[in-house]
Amino acid sequence: MNYKVNIINGPNLNLLGEREQSQYGTQTFEDLKKICIKKSEELGLNLKFSQSNIEGEIVNLIQDSIKNFDGIIINAAAFTHTSVAIRDALSVFKKPIIELHISNIYKREEFRRKSLISDVVTGGIFGLGADGYILAIISMQKLLKK
Repeated sequence: MNYKVNIINGPNLNLLGEREQSQYGTQTFEDLKKICIKKSEELGLNLKFSQSNIEGEIVNLIQDSIKNFDGIIINAAAFTHTSVAIRDALSVFKKPIIELHISNIYKREEFRRKSLISDVVTGGIFGLGADGYILAIISMQKLLKK
């Protein structure tokens, strides 16, 4: 079966490679998208890879996923710590969800250590850089095969 997975990226991730390279590395958003699509194809997953700086657009992407996708991988970025709306939308998605962060949010500023979405997701990957995306894709494939 060809499962459909939606990777949703939040604010400022479109600036990967340009911003805070000590936290986020030098890989660009487009580079990351290419390696994720390649890994997904290797695993037989159909992948949508998107990014928005707008909270409501992310909520719409999650709601669209309810009927159109088998799993969500989400890097909600700064909205992780602030958005009840994104949390509520994720709680309606009754399929596997992986929370993903390039940096380890638990080793950063105090306000970043609280995730509003962790209690509604299946699992999380934190602090492993862009490789976390590959691990999330592999993990999602395994979750969907069960």
